[in-house]
Amino acid sequence: MIVRPVHNILLLPDVSYYFKKDFFNDWCTEPMKKDDDVLFMLLKDDKAGNELTAGDFYPIGISARVEGIDDSENVQIRTLERVDISDIEVADNHITATASIRGEISDISDEEEAELFSKLRGALLKFVQGYQWGVWARSYILQRKNLHDLACSLTDYLNLSTEEKYKILAADSRKERDGLIENAIYEFIEMSKVSQEASSAQKDDQEQLYREAAIKKQIEYLQRELDDMHPENVSDVRKFEKKIARSGMNKEAKQEAEKVLNRMKQEGKESHEYGLLYDYLDFVTSLSWKTPKMPSIDLKEAEAILDEDHYGLKKVKERIIQQLAVMALNKKQSGSILLFVGAPGTGKTSIGQSIAKALGRKYVRISLGGVRDEAEIRGHRRTYVGAMPGRIMEGMKRSGASNPVMVLDEVDKLARDYSGDPASALLEVLDPEQNNSFTDHYMNVPYDLSNVLFVCTANTTDTIPEPLLNRMEVISFPGYTSLEKFQIAKRHLLPKALETMGIKEENLEVTDSALHKMIEEYTGEAGVRSLKKLIDILCRNAAVKLVKKEQETLTVTKENLPEYLGHQRMRHETRLEEKEPGVVTGLAWTTAGGEILFIESKLMEGKGNLLITGQLGDVMKESVQIALTLVKSLFPKETEILEKRDLHIHVPAGAVPKDGPSAGITLVTALASLVTGKAVGTEYAMTGEVSLRGGVMPIGGLPEKLMAAQRAGIQKVFIPYDNIEDLEDVAEEVKEKLEIIPVKKVTDVLDQVLKD
Repeated sequence: MIVRPVHNILLLPDVSYYFKKDFFNDWCTEPMKKDDDVLFMLLKDDKAGNELTAGDFYPIGISARVEGIDDSENVQIRTLERVDISDIEVADNHITATASIRGEISDISDEEEAELFSKLRGALLKFVQGYQWGVWARSYILQRKNLHDLACSLTDYLNLSTEEKYKILAADSRKERDGLIENAIYEFIEMSKVSQEASSAQKDDQEQLYREAAIKKQIEYLQRELDDMHPENVSDVRKFEKKIARSGMNKEAKQEAEKVLNRMKQEGKESHEYGLLYDYLDFVTSLSWKTPKMPSIDLKEAEAILDEDHYGLKKVKERIIQQLAVMALNKKQSGSILLFVGAPGTGKTSIGQSIAKALGRKYVRISLGGVRDEAEIRGHRRTYVGAMPGRIMEGMKRSGASNPVMVLDEVDKLARDYSGDPASALLEVLDPEQNNSFTDHYMNVPYDLSNVLFVCTANTTDTIPEPLLNRMEVISFPGYTSLEKFQIAKRHLLPKALETMGIKEENLEVTDSALHKMIEEYTGEAGVRSLKKLIDILCRNAAVKLVKKEQETLTVTKENLPEYLGHQRMRHETRLEEKEPGVVTGLAWTTAGGEILFIESKLMEGKGNLLITGQLGDVMKESVQIALTLVKSLFPKETEILEKRDLHIHVPAGAVPKDGPSAGITLVTALASLVTGKAVGTEYAMTGEVSLRGGVMPIGGLPEKLMAAQRAGIQKVFIPYDNIEDLEDVAEEVKEKLEIIPVKKVTDVLDQVLKD
């Protein structure tokens, strides 16, 4: 049997074909002769014989037989049956395959098929009458013996692609196959009429449909020609066709985009939905769908960039470098989702920009503060009026890349109401096991977020739901020390402010003493945001003086600083000048950093009542009760006075709400000092939760509390023994100025501070 691959030929059963003998030369192992069997295998693409593989063939072919070979080496071949082809092997221009006859569904009678053949032949004869070559064509058409013969004889004229020709052969239903042939012939007739600008209108509805299809194909062809000639005037449909083709979308996204594009074609520009369809296609084709190759990461360069952009933050930088090292080894996005937690102005958001710079990636920031609708994360379904994609996908579009560094800012300020829980929607975004197929409701197709480096920021973890918090690694941003603030102001804030205000460095000098005074007397935050505002104010006031030409150059010193900033703005609590019984210094953590506070207690005439003031929360009130019980058990004789006297406990300032268990040890000490009449030295401060057994339990926010103690002039600080490891996060300059005393029991504190 001769196996011959063919391309773009309409082959149907029971039709005679004529070929030149040399058409088979490369595929015959022996000379061709009459009655040789032939197997035609249909190619998907036109390829040379030495390039063919088993996957290049359609699964259905056709068997045939050589009917004769004339003296001019013309070969007459008669096709026989459609066959299923399997077990294809290709080697050295030789093809072997297994062929089995494919059954047909005889759902049209011979009479109906003959009637259709007669009808189509008549339509063709009528069509060719108006042409000069009509006499030859008429004879050619009359020679056709059946519907298959008619279709195959016109194969070079019919406007059919390779796939459409194969579809006709592959149709098992004879009725379906005849219908495809009928459509092709009528479309050919109508296409020819349109090309010749036939003026006669078609009365038959079916013919009108064929004409419409022909016109649309003609318009598409002409439009493509125009678009190639004038790219600046490309139509919306053609523009999106090109964008979709080169976008690199996944299969589901491409199907959805093509579906919307087809609907856009049908609707037309006059439709009220055209704008919505345009916006959707514009969005999905603007996204980056291709996954870029992971570039090499230079850790030394990354360290240099982080050090250049941010002063201090040693622990934070070490953890970021660890993350980059893991990515460098794996050659892909990997590692934990980072959650930066700290007071405002400590550099949480800006360090995300430095990470993007170190990786050579795009940077995008998404603010989640106050977001209360789940659709803000996942998007709105397109059925809603004014539907929009969620913030995540909108950020991906803005970045123009599939692997940006995305900072999700203020995740602790996500709200929740009847519209859904946006924090729950973030679970899918931040889970590495799920975000490779994140589906935005607006897009309605999956998008791969696994290449995105997510960095989240928050001021506290208290309001972050536990499932969301579990997906992230918490990295604490401690407040800056005075020395760190000074270096940040000198290296970053002041030069940037001078550039912004247009002041040359030689025209304005800010002395070191002036900067130190600004830090200590005008700001009181853990970060440097207020310090930046103050430097901007100083530069603006200096700009006024320079423009008025009051002086050629200005020097801001510690003494003349109030001329630029006004009088001292901050009144930090400082260590007490005199000690007295019942008053002890404690330490507190706030979202703006650390502060010292005073526990004040007094006895007065009464009946043993307890009065608590200072806006204390429930937890802190419970600490008062625990402290009172402990003091009664430790000093039973001295506390007998409490039965006849009222006890008043106050924690200034009264306008500021306070809560938490960390003042427990301070409350115990203050009450013990009160009942024993022994004053606690003002050089002491303390923090720690207490238990009824008298143990001192660990607390949080230790770095910020110790900074506050050092700033207030405290010399000795008692901390829980279990917090010793947290001292690694405390700046060296703070530890050098404080004597830090870890304690396990309440009595350890009392024995030291209540000495005679």
